[in-house]
Amino acid sequence: MRKLHHLALSPFCRKVRLVLAEKKLEVELIDEPVWEKRLDFIRFSPSGKVPLLKEGASVFTESTPICEYLDESHPIPKLIPADKKLRFETRRVTSWFDDKFYNEVTKNLLNERVYKKIFKLGQPDSGAIKEGLKKIKFHFDYLEWLLEKRNWVAGEKMSLADFSAAGHISALDYVGDIDWQSKPIIKEWYAKIKSRPAFRNAGLLTDLVPGFVPAGHYSDLDF
Repeated sequence: MRKLHHLALSPFCRKVRLVLAEKKLEVELIDEPVWEKRLDFIRFSPSGKVPLLKEGASVFTESTPICEYLDESHPIPKLIPADKKLRFETRRVTSWFDDKFYNEVTKNLLNERVYKKIFKLGQPDSGAIKEGLKKIKFHFDYLEWLLEKRNWVAGEKMSLADFSAAGHISALDYVGDIDWQSKPIIKEWYAKIKSRPAFRNAGLLTDLVPGFVPAGHYSDLDF
């Protein structure tokens, strides 16, 4: 039985959960309070980060390598294209969201508003929040530009890049930080991926974080 140590609103964990669900792979989700730095967890993940996937005696860490391992082990449906140029673009856009988008947007909004409280790290930094709200406009302009040319964020077929983007955007949507009315093209893409069975089967729409009520439209497929 697979076990995934995760945090509900972690975009990196959400990406892995979506890949597992899209491939119809069963997994037991284990909420991991990383702030407690449990020795039983740290010895498997010395970085102290989630996600951490266990398959029998095997342990896998870091979200993108986990997803690539799952895609190679269970290639139907294929989420990382065989074509080298499409594979490059999938990895490039995945990296964009997991690095640039995370550091400029997710970290400034989700970490300040949610995880600072959970980790008891003091009050949110209003400057960081303002910077995140400013940067999300730039990133959404870029995402909109991509989707004007493509059916999905990295090409004509859904890929790991879409799940990476959806991991970040869905976490921000939980706390109501997305202005959907100003970006109808992105809203159409998100509604399309949000309506996939994998999105529901991964449990993303039923996630609840103690002390934080999801936005009213969060679980609505026709938002």
